[in-house]
Amino acid sequence: MAKFFGNLHLVLVVGLAAAIGVMIAFHASAPVDGNSLFRWAHAFFGILWIGLLYYLNFVQVPTMPKIPAEQKGAITGHIAPKVFFFFRYGALLTLITGLGISIVDGYGHEALMFSGEGNVKLIGVGMWLAIIMAFNVWFIIWPAQKKILGIVEATAEEKAAVAPRALYASRTNLLLSLPMLYCMVSANLG
Repeated sequence: MAKFFGNLHLVLVVGLAAAIGVMIAFHASAPVDGNSLFRWAHAFFGILWIGLLYYLNFVQVPTMPKIPAEQKGAITGHIAPKVFFFFRYGALLTLITGLGISIVDGYGHEALMFSGEGNVKLIGVGMWLAIIMAFNVWFIIWPAQKKILGIVEATAEEKAAVAPRALYASRTNLLLSLPMLYCMVSANLG
């Protein structure tokens, strides 16, 4: 048991196989098509992305000042780079799968232009919020974190200059995640 649960990739493969088994077992009442696959992947990647956003804002960032200097290397050298890998690719894949849903369902252009009927405008707001958030991850937070974490060379002054920018972008994403989640959930209930 320890060997199985100690292997993340094996657990993911078995989880994927279990999901496929559920899809096959319930295909008659919940058909598997492009839409359902995109929605399933969108939910997974969205949970990964927003879960890490909340971890960073609620746990890691507030705790870092309390960690003794000699222990910070464990976070900045080992944990944070892994967190930011999954964080940025979770954002990218959430965006791609969300756009995939809108294309498969045929409302993508209308949603992005706020020209559709019913909940299409609401999902459009959610889509634009997610696009802004993903932009922040890839073009503000990640470039700053590469300097802060020492992945790219930066002077102490450069690190000090980008740290507030990364924090403000991350907190902006936290702020935007709340209305974005409302839009995503509510637009899909109607």
